[in-house]
Amino acid sequence: MPYFAAILQYGEDVARRQEIRPSHREYLKSLLDSGKLYQAGPFGDDTGAIIVYEADDLAEVEEILTNDPFAQNGVIVGASINEWNIVMSRSDTSGA
Repeated sequence: MPYFAAILQYGEDVARRQEIRPSHREYLKSLLDSGKLYQAGPFGDDTGAIIVYEADDLAEVEEILTNDPFAQNGVIVGASINEWNIVMSRSDTSGA
């Protein structure tokens, strides 16, 4: 299944972001449990995040992101999504 990297930009309303964050994290946990989330985390300055999804296609990722509480509550003000090919990883033991 392909990977898709989403680079997200958050709006300026930090209080709103903190209010919605628990439901956003619950949503991400449900995606992790269902095999749709590979990795996720905010930038160090909390102005955005990178989320890597496992999905059939871009349309599925767009739907997943649309259903994210951060998106539904206006926390995400910008997003760039691209299919991502993993060439190397710290956990890669294939010796390639």
